[in-house]
Amino acid sequence: MKLRVFTEPQQGADYETLLAVAKAAEDLGYEAFFRSDHYVSMGDVDGLPGPTDTWITLGAIARETSRIRLGTLVTSATFRYPGPLAVAVAQVDRMSGGRVDFGLGAGWFEAEHKAYAIPFPPVGERFDRLEEQLEIITGLWGTPEGEKYSFDGKHYQIVDSPALPKPANGRPPIVIGGKGKKRTPALTVKYADEFNVPFDSVEAVGAQFDVVRAAAQAAGRDPKDLIFSAAQIVVCGKTDAEIARRAAAVGREVSELRENGLCGTPDEVAAKLRTFGEVGAERVYLQFLDLEDLDHLQLIAEEVAPQV
Repeated sequence: MKLRVFTEPQQGADYETLLAVAKAAEDLGYEAFFRSDHYVSMGDVDGLPGPTDTWITLGAIARETSRIRLGTLVTSATFRYPGPLAVAVAQVDRMSGGRVDFGLGAGWFEAEHKAYAIPFPPVGERFDRLEEQLEIITGLWGTPEGEKYSFDGKHYQIVDSPALPKPANGRPPIVIGGKGKKRTPALTVKYADEFNVPFDSVEAVGAQFDVVRAAAQAAGRDPKDLIFSAAQIVVCGKTDAEIARRAAAVGREVSELRENGLCGTPDEVAAKLRTFGEVGAERVYLQFLDLEDLDHLQLIAEEVAPQV
């Protein structure tokens, strides 16, 4: 099982903090550094100093790292037009030497759309737009150099695009996630390289993996072509006091975290991670909410990762 670092900078983290986490993650041997794509904090936090733009941040981090993969869980299709998004992601991929994994979703948090003048259509239209964006972005990247790309959809139209720039090494891996039973599996099977289930029980994650496997088989795609992953909050400590301190730092109760996340000693966290592996998770995105606590990353890298 590969472990990836997942951050939520809208909760309160500037670029320098994110860079420090990314560098630490790379030095400690994590497979990837990922971030969310949000503009407004959630829960009872002020979010200071304010949001950082996802792809500007990842582009800068790309130039300050050399090995670790970089990506999003997930970029919101409501935030950007598909053409400029394809340009931005391809550019960051080239800046990183081909280390981008591209997560894309329909968008869901209405408050941040209202806060920054972003249209927020009904859920059906958001999924329609997501599907067109996936078609356009992969189409732009896949168009041979010197040829033009056009697309005539309900929401987006493209005429004779030069389809540039290209990513570094072909199409970056695409990550699609969620818990839907129809459209999410269908889009995953058609476009994605990886399917992710965020913040759910082992049983629910395994059941959703099965839904996507069945959709792949029905569409004639080998489910083994897909990478399956999960995202979980993590709070780990060597002692009960350390666990309690880290839980309090992110405003959560230890008992609740033990039930709804990865919480406990290194041995306990490793044991629960292995249960996700048993239902097919090949990667787990560890949600670190206290981004000042780099010792937390080190503890898991040194005492949890070798067990999984």
